[in-house]
Amino acid sequence: MGGKFPAPTKTKAMNTANETKEMVRQKYAEIALQDKDTNASSCCGAGGCTTEVYNIMTDDYSELKGYNADADLGLGCGLPTQYAGIKLGDTVLDLGSGAGNDCFVARHETGEDGRVIGVDFTPEMITKAMANAAKLGYQNVEFRQGDIEALPLTSNIVDVVVSNCVLNLVPDKRKALSEVLRVLKPGGHFSISDVALRGELPAQLQHAAEMYAGCVSGALQESEYLGIIHDLGFEQVTVQKRKPIVLPNDILANYMDTEQIAAYKASGTGIFSITVAATKSAEVCCAPNAEGTAKVKVATGEECGCGPNSTCC
Repeated sequence: MGGKFPAPTKTKAMNTANETKEMVRQKYAEIALQDKDTNASSCCGAGGCTTEVYNIMTDDYSELKGYNADADLGLGCGLPTQYAGIKLGDTVLDLGSGAGNDCFVARHETGEDGRVIGVDFTPEMITKAMANAAKLGYQNVEFRQGDIEALPLTSNIVDVVVSNCVLNLVPDKRKALSEVLRVLKPGGHFSISDVALRGELPAQLQHAAEMYAGCVSGALQESEYLGIIHDLGFEQVTVQKRKPIVLPNDILANYMDTEQIAAYKASGTGIFSITVAATKSAEVCCAPNAEGTAKVKVATGEECGCGPNSTCC
């Protein structure tokens, strides 16, 4: 074997993914159940240092029409609905909808004749979002419990997809983005805010559960993130906004000693919140599926009947 470690088995990889999801689910359940004022005023909030990290990342929603303070848990890193180009009558999907913050802003844009669907895999968040929608009397906003890697929606029904600092929590980001492609109508588009890296995070941050639930250590390199979007066949891929995220020393001290912090600061490693937009082709063209085993029609999700590396499309 030449001293090499054996490749991880598929079962082990699946177990790791499931463990990651369960860890994230537990932390977001804690945030959903904790009083908002308590969560905001505590040193680290419900999820270790998760809330403190988010307070560094989050943007101010309060000036956006449709904003509802009860639904804002301060868990985002951008303002995707501000850039999403939502029109009256649109069907909008929010990935990782939490307590409903982006859904309610989107509902203002799509109007009473539109439809807004929020998907979240944490039951406690779904309960909180449904209660908020009931208080507001919204009849065209619904919330579904489900996995972003296997969305509980049929294909080709959504005009606009939005998401705020959620894909970093998903182990298989290519699969999640392929699901976005599947549910979008031909010619539909997304605007997604998430965290991306330039340079490698120190191992201490990569493996810290709180930092993962805080959307930092689950981040991809920006070039890889944008590459996946291009590879899946999305068009007009645009970075709508990019802002640096600076983690202060008191947060870094939870994971690294003084010398390690200094080395990290000097390394030039960058953590950024980026808001990315892209469009699903209205034409019947082909791109590799999420598993890389075949090509599928971008506009419909149907298999083209040719291999992943062929030029038949």
